[in-house]
Amino acid sequence: MKRNKNSEDGSEKKQKKQKIVYIDDGSTVSDMSGTFKKGRTPQTRASFKEQARTFFTAMKKMILPLLITLIVLTAVYFIILAIAGGYQ
Repeated sequence: MKRNKNSEDGSEKKQKKQKIVYIDDGSTVSDMSGTFKKGRTPQTRASFKEQARTFFTAMKKMILPLLITLIVLTAVYFIILAIAGGYQ
């Protein structure tokens, strides 16, 4: 049985790894909206109207958990106040 001479002495040619190139466009790490692949044009920043719409949509989703948290904290406060004897 014949063996490959290159594999016996460990001198196999390894493929070169593709080097990663990072381009600094001045944006923060969390702002990856401006990244693009070959063949695509970079996206522009969102307008004020789009940013405001996103903000208020997120706020609408946070109102109910916020109110629940405030109600629970108020209830716990009154329970502790009653146990301590300060609530008559």
